[in-house]
Amino acid sequence: MDKTLKGVRILSLALNLPGPAALMRCRAMGAVCTKLEPPAAAGAPSGASGDPMALYNRTAYDAMHDGVRLLRADLKSAKGQQALHRALAKTDVLLTSFRPSALTKLGLPWKVLHRQYPKLSVVQIVGASGERAEEPGHDLTYLAENDLVTGLDLPATLYADMGGSLMASEAVLKARLQCLGSGKGMLLEVALSDAAAYLALPRSWSLTREGAAVGGGHAGYRVYACKDGRVALAALEPHFARSLANLAGLEQSTMAAMFTPQAQTMISQFVARKTRKQLDALAVKHDIPLHTLR
Repeated sequence: MDKTLKGVRILSLALNLPGPAALMRCRAMGAVCTKLEPPAAAGAPSGASGDPMALYNRTAYDAMHDGVRLLRADLKSAKGQQALHRALAKTDVLLTSFRPSALTKLGLPWKVLHRQYPKLSVVQIVGASGERAEEPGHDLTYLAENDLVTGLDLPATLYADMGGSLMASEAVLKARLQCLGSGKGMLLEVALSDAAAYLALPRSWSLTREGAAVGGGHAGYRVYACKDGRVALAALEPHFARSLANLAGLEQSTMAAMFTPQAQTMISQFVARKTRKQLDALAVKHDIPLHTLR
């Protein structure tokens, strides 16, 4: 196990995906992780989780909470507040995913916490930063506003949520370094919209625009149909491209040549005659980066 955060005590109030995924990352770095969940809805089985993720997908919930100590309390009650502050007194980093107004209602604004627990750092996961922190939103809306949703298909995974979880675990590391140096905690905000914007940078730089090298313009960096499935080719660098071009029978394998319709046609025809097994073997023999798919 990574011991980067060994002994660091993290208390999470964060529900759904980004917060628990960040907690999972911190646990993997050796942190001692506790999560305080709300009670389950009325009528739920005894011991049921109040985190909606446990209802959406129990497998995901269990994976993210492996090794995490789970507590349950209603933070809107006096008893719940007592449980929270008992935990905070033994915490180095508090992880939240509430809107700022909700934190205020729970008596957890930064100024109050910092005065009561000077060494405590807080990592707040919000949807969007600054004045937009109160706006409702979700992974899909943050991807959409950063031009990462194409057509009517849903994205293959929850990019903003998972990117945000990485930024949140990075913020935990930053907070600990700060506290080790100054002896004081700090407040860090992680916005899922910022995570989506960061993931969208290659698109904003036009790296993935139509016709660009990694936007389908380079014949060696595309997805092609093969005899029994598909193949994701990533023969982008000149030495990889030359190996691929030679196999496909291209007379020229210069960078400029790989951007021609002829190169795409010949590689497409070459790949279409091969099975996945044959392509996998060629990749090993000729040192070509590719991955076959059903």
